[in-house]
Amino acid sequence: MKKILSVALATIAAISASAQMTYPDAVNKDINRHSMRYSRGARTEIVLPQVNGYNIYKADLHTHSAFSDGSVLPEYRVKEAWVDGLDVMAVTEHIEYRRQESKMLEYLQDYAKKGEEIDNWDIINKPADKKGIRVDLNYAVELSQKAAAQYGLLIIPGTEITRNPQQVGHYNALFTTDNNAIYDADPLQSFRNAKAQGALIQHNHPGWQRKSIDMPEFEVKAYAEGLIDGIEIMNGSDFYPGAIDRAKELGLFMSANTDIHGTTAMDYANVEVGRNMTLIFAKEKTLEAMREALEARRTLAYAFGNVAGDEQLLKDFFLACVKFEPVMKDYKNRQIFTITNTSSIPFAFRIGGGNVVWLDPFSTISAKTNNIKITVESMWYGVDKHPVLEINL
Repeated sequence: MKKILSVALATIAAISASAQMTYPDAVNKDINRHSMRYSRGARTEIVLPQVNGYNIYKADLHTHSAFSDGSVLPEYRVKEAWVDGLDVMAVTEHIEYRRQESKMLEYLQDYAKKGEEIDNWDIINKPADKKGIRVDLNYAVELSQKAAAQYGLLIIPGTEITRNPQQVGHYNALFTTDNNAIYDADPLQSFRNAKAQGALIQHNHPGWQRKSIDMPEFEVKAYAEGLIDGIEIMNGSDFYPGAIDRAKELGLFMSANTDIHGTTAMDYANVEVGRNMTLIFAKEKTLEAMREALEARRTLAYAFGNVAGDEQLLKDFFLACVKFEPVMKDYKNRQIFTITNTSSIPFAFRIGGGNVVWLDPFSTISAKTNNIKITVESMWYGVDKHPVLEINL
């Protein structure tokens, strides 16, 4: 009898679970909605510890939308960042390169000239007429800020100064106040115009479309004038270990960003721990705190399982994420201990001179040795330089 009752209860539970896959619409009884449809909009929470009294905010300091050469609208880009687990996103549309604009102008060719009000965008509710458009390089920022308010996502206003990649390069101006007042035919003057607004300048993908990250004449001048504040160590799938040494030498903040143009759902579909992130160590999620952290160079660059930055900050971050606990001594008097990753970031390391061990997020492994010397191979503080830690149990 008990067996029959157990089978019956299991059957009822299975039927109930199946029935819960759809539910009736609250207004229209003829609609049944699929409950799983809404799971795709759930935020992925990326769990990181506090380090040295600072919170760690996940940021992307290089993004694009259809208002320059991206494929989606700013509102989508904002929601995507929130769903991906970010806390901060910079809006950095190209000033000089806006390939989607020609499509927009073709679509809107019968609209009126610049300066006239647009009022025929909603012809469902009112008749169409021939009002026009105008270009405002601040508009993508404004749309992003408005969309971000409902998610609690912090938007850093910015833009990308985009010139020949071999002779000049691409640079993001972050914390801008008026993107319309930055452009000058002389890219150095564009930097100065941005800096006059209080912007920080980030050197983007320093080796893109080049044979090395060696600085051409323009970069030598820009750096010598003190116009550059930060540099991308990682951009998309590209990693520039040599840029770490430049950042340390010149006192630059380091970042890892997507430079996303399409969608992260496609570009990072097979990546276990999501998109590129600049990890910003700050007291609070405000523009002032983000700026202070960048100026103080309290950042780490994360992409594809690798973390790069200042050696001591890397060590502090690793020890805040990974816990070592003694268990017992074995028959050879070797210490048996556990290693637990309490964060969303994976780590690869060697214990002593052994093979590389991969520690997944929120996992624990066991090891035994009396000399706990950890070389974290997935962390970088220079070309082929990985932090080494002596663990005292």
